[in-house]
Amino acid sequence: MKTEASPYQFLGSAGDFSRGTVTVEVTNALRQAIVSLALPPGTMLDKTAICTQLGVSRFPVSEALARLADEGLVDIAPQRGSTVSLVKIADVREYMLIRKGLESEALRVLIGKHDTEVIAALHANMASQRDAASRDDAETFHQIDVDFHDIIFRSMRLTKVKSIIDKARANLDRARRLIITPRRLNLTIAEHQAIFDGILAADAPQAIAAIRAHIDAVMVELFAFAQEQPALFADGAEFTTEDNDFPFG
Repeated sequence: MKTEASPYQFLGSAGDFSRGTVTVEVTNALRQAIVSLALPPGTMLDKTAICTQLGVSRFPVSEALARLADEGLVDIAPQRGSTVSLVKIADVREYMLIRKGLESEALRVLIGKHDTEVIAALHANMASQRDAASRDDAETFHQIDVDFHDIIFRSMRLTKVKSIIDKARANLDRARRLIITPRRLNLTIAEHQAIFDGILAADAPQAIAAIRAHIDAVMVELFAFAQEQPALFADGAEFTTEDNDFPFG
């Protein structure tokens, strides 16, 4: 008799988790599945099937879903179960506003330091971006894209601020993956190169203008996508591309 395949095979196999860290690892596995869109926005979550796939009891799965609800990735409705939350454009917009301010300041610090190690890391990152784009490897490109911004942000050495940004990043990463196309990969490379050119020229206004333009361009595309695919968003119909007018843009 043929056994029906589990709909949660991408989560891994039973027995993959270490004793004492089961809840953390279940949380991480589910978070990665949501952020990578293996579990798309609006997906109903079958707790029993998840437990079976991962070979764990209901407690760590219930706790993991509660933690992900706190992060805004899961909606838990009494008597109705849990679903992957829809992307909230308003939340993404606020996060991008914060990023625009912090990364602008990070560029001022970086350019003032003339840090050769950071310059070398950005050179290598740009080469990796082009390599991933040439192979149309969207997942690898996304990670390299995140690293590009992290390299810039690390120049500020503000670990507490970074931890806040990292916690909020999951919803942004999920939204950005929705608009990854070969065209967006190439546009991102060009926008990153403009930022890097400003850094190499030690021209803070040029680099800051480029990073703000990059963030705005991503948000314009996301707003447009939300209008085309409103079912994936909690508030997509409420926004237009004209709403991407940041106070200090």
